[in-house]
Amino acid sequence: MTTAMLITMMLGFALTISVAVSIGLSAIVGIQISNVNMLVSVKEMFSSINKFPLAAIPFFILAGNIMETGGISRRLVEFAKSIVGGIQGGLPITCVLTCMIFAAVSGSSVATTFAIGAILIPALIKHGYPTQYAAALQATSAELGVIIPPSIPMILYGVSAEVSIGELFIAGFGPGILIGVALMIFVWLWCKYKGWGKNDGDGRLSFGKATWQAGWALMMPVIILGGIYGGVFTPTEASAVAVFYALIVGMTIYREIKFSDLFKILKKSVISSAVIMFIIANAGLFAFLITRAGIPDAIGHWLQEVLKSPAMFLLGVNAALFIIGMFIETSAAIIVLAPILVPVAIFFGIDPVHFGMVMVVNLALGMITPPFGVNLFAACTVAKISLDRIITSLIPFVLVILGCLMLITYIPEISLFLRDMVYGAPK
Repeated sequence: MTTAMLITMMLGFALTISVAVSIGLSAIVGIQISNVNMLVSVKEMFSSINKFPLAAIPFFILAGNIMETGGISRRLVEFAKSIVGGIQGGLPITCVLTCMIFAAVSGSSVATTFAIGAILIPALIKHGYPTQYAAALQATSAELGVIIPPSIPMILYGVSAEVSIGELFIAGFGPGILIGVALMIFVWLWCKYKGWGKNDGDGRLSFGKATWQAGWALMMPVIILGGIYGGVFTPTEASAVAVFYALIVGMTIYREIKFSDLFKILKKSVISSAVIMFIIANAGLFAFLITRAGIPDAIGHWLQEVLKSPAMFLLGVNAALFIIGMFIETSAAIIVLAPILVPVAIFFGIDPVHFGMVMVVNLALGMITPPFGVNLFAACTVAKISLDRIITSLIPFVLVILGCLMLITYIPEISLFLRDMVYGAPK
């Protein structure tokens, strides 16, 4: 049964059938082979999405779309540019810094790619940067949208592995800041080497003026994250607060959102949310069938026998996740793999929160690696270039993040330092 399911799923991927449909078709094949009542599919698909924390996903997607339309993302770009835009390579560094700030609200890398890329990719091209470099930079920087909290993949991991979402969120700051700083240093050195960006400061606002204009936008992550860790509201409730705040700022303060824009924003958000929820539902059915077949236990025992130490286990998991992330959408991969791998990680004495960071960062790489990197498609759409043109410029960025991933994997304190300060080390 399992072999037939995997073959069906991979065949679907090869035929460019959508991820959700490929997973669903493979699950149907598994049901038919194992003579399970088809009504089970309805029950399991509903159970997969009938979880309160998942309510945060559509709200964070809606908040990101409101920020894009309401002028919040543009003001964040001007603020970041006022800080770092005056140095050589300041515009690419602005891209990374803005994505870090935007990520602290949106929770989605694709939303970050479109919202920030629509502003910065044309600006980078105008300042003489190659189009393919601008697109690769934006796709990579937007990856921070799923690493810096709040993060939709972290919510999915927390639900799938039964780990505190609050702990996952605060653990994400260390890896997110590490990757962001590493990208900024790399971008600065690369621009020095290439001689790019000597006039990046043209048209830059003063820090005071940019801060004044972006004040309401900058308050958004403060309110959202402060509310979560101050115990005012849960991460799920924070998503609704983000929508309400973005709507108030966009409509009454910046006045860039009209009532006529709301339908378009809601339609775009509903479509994005429905796609993710459909993937979750199908992946939940798939996970139920492979669990019923005993595959997770078999894989767990095999990993324990073959990989004798925590270091070897983490190395093997990283290699596998890097390859899996190239072909399977991040949300689906987390929902299917987390229940399988987390018990083995705990057996090896690895903190499940730390392991969650390893999984999220690694699978986030799949968003910028061909052939199915969603960030790449989004960035190429904004830059109006084909995917093959971006690959060469992308390789150095992937290597930088791989280096950061190794540090995150083997230095748990990067992820757990803040978690232990706030929640206390587990006993």
